[in-house]
Amino acid sequence: MARVTAGAGDARCCVLYVTEADLVAGNGYRKRLVRVRNSGNLQGIVVVEKTRMSEQYFPALQKFTVLDLGMVLLPVASQMEASCLVIQLVQEQTKEPSKNPLLRKKRALLLSEPSLLRTVQQIPGVGKVKAPLLLQKFPSIQQLSNASIQELEQVVGQAVAKQIHAFFTQPR
Repeated sequence: MARVTAGAGDARCCVLYVTEADLVAGNGYRKRLVRVRNSGNLQGIVVVEKTRMSEQYFPALQKFTVLDLGMVLLPVASQMEASCLVIQLVQEQTKEPSKNPLLRKKRALLLSEPSLLRTVQQIPGVGKVKAPLLLQKFPSIQQLSNASIQELEQVVGQAVAKQIHAFFTQPR
C-alpha cells in the first residue's frame, strides 16, 4: 500500500493506494486506513485498484472505508489511472482547496462540544467512528432522536440505524 501526502496551509491530504495484491492478501491495509482516519490533521482519500481478481473483495473494503471510517473511496482500474487521479487532485488542490469536494473540512462543532460527542458514543451501536458522522448530519441530540430509520441508514447503515432508533423510541 502506497501513501502520498500533500498539503497547502491547513488542508493536508493523504492518498492511500490499496493495490489488487493488498485486497487479495487480506485485511492488512485496515490498520493504515484507521491510522490516517484517526490522525486529526489529515484528510484521507483511499484509491483502490478494482480489477476482476479483486472485485469480490471490494464491497467489504467499501463498507469499511466509507461507512465505518467515513473516508472518500475512489476505485481505479490500474496504477496508471491512479497516478492520473493523484495528479488531478494535486492540481485541483492548488487552484482553490475550498472548492475541492474531496477536501471537505470537518465541522468545528465536534471540537467545541466534546460532551455531546461522548454522549452520542454511548448509544448502542455507535462508537468513536460513527458518532462524529452522526453529529455532522444531526448536530443535536434532539435532531438525532427525531431522525427516521431511513435518515439514519444514510449515515450508519441499516442495523445500527435500527439500534439508534430503538434507543430513542422504546420506553424504558
